[in-house]
Parts: sequence; structure tokens; C-alpha cells
Amino acid sequence: MEFQDLYEKYAPAVRRFALFLCGDAMMADDITSDTFMRAWLAQERIRQPTVKSYLFTIARNAYHDVQRREWRKTEIDETKPDSAIGMQAHLEQKEELKAVLAALKELPEIDRTILLMRTLDDMPYEEIAATMEIPVTTAKVKVHRARAKLMEARNPAREGSKPLGEPQ
Repeated sequence: MEFQDLYEKYAPAVRRFALFLCGDAMMADDITSDTFMRAWLAQERIRQPTVKSYLFTIARNAYHDVQRREWRKTEIDETKPDSAIGMQAHLEQKEELKAVLAALKELPEIDRTILLMRTLDDMPYEEIAATMEIPVTTAKVKVHRARAKLMEARNPAREGSKPLGEPQ
């Protein structure tokens, strides 16, 4: 596969993965660029069956490099209201989204990474396990627990549970 074809096929998935890791669109663009620059320099190591997981690993490492440099993060602009829904529903959805995003940020980095690989890119557990160098059952457990934590944050009133970070 030509490198241009590889880029066109995988760049959107890598950018989406980077965006969910860092939460900043500009930083996700930088991570995506860095990922493909590193892949270009190491083309001989890319194997077809593992291209996506290889690129995700590079993106994850690029994200860690960014964290080490302590770049500033910008917040998502939540001031634009959605005119299709009522104000009360908008406020409820906004609070729910804030709670889920906060819970997502509270997850350990490896759990967040594994959850994003599974949910955003529908990556098989076997490929996730190989990429993260963990057993398949561990990957499944981490995804299950991460989803449970996000659901708990999404519906704190359900069955008397409280948002993450608060004592039970």
C-alpha cells in the first residue's frame, strides 16, 4: 500500500483517537501529523494486518510526548446553544456531557485509551490487547469497568449512586 493511501485511509481514525486522548482539536491535529511523520520515517516496520494498531501506538506515544512538554489545553466552547432543543433539555444534556467528560478524564490513561480504541474504532479486543501488550481478558475487563464508570457519571441519580469523585 502506498503511503498516501495509508494516510487517506487511517488519518481520520488517528485524528479522532488523538482528539479523544487530548481533548483539543489543534493538539489532535499536531499528534496526527506527528504520527504520520513517524510512520513515514519507519515505513519498513509497518505490517498490513497491524497498521491501525501501529498508528494508534505512535499516536499514543506522541500524546505522551505532548504531555511531557506540558502544552496548554483549551476548553471546548460550550457557549453555543442548540436551537433544536429546549433550554431545560439543553442544560440537562450539558450537565450530563460535563459529567461524562469529567469521568472520562478521571479514568487512568490506559483505561481511557483502551475504551476509545474499542468504542470509537470498534477495534477487536485481540488487537487492543496486542497493541497495549496486555491479556485479552484484561482489555475486556478494562472496557467494561470504564463503561460502568461513565454510565455512573451519566446517571448519578439512578439507584442512589453519586458522580465520580464523591464518596458513596
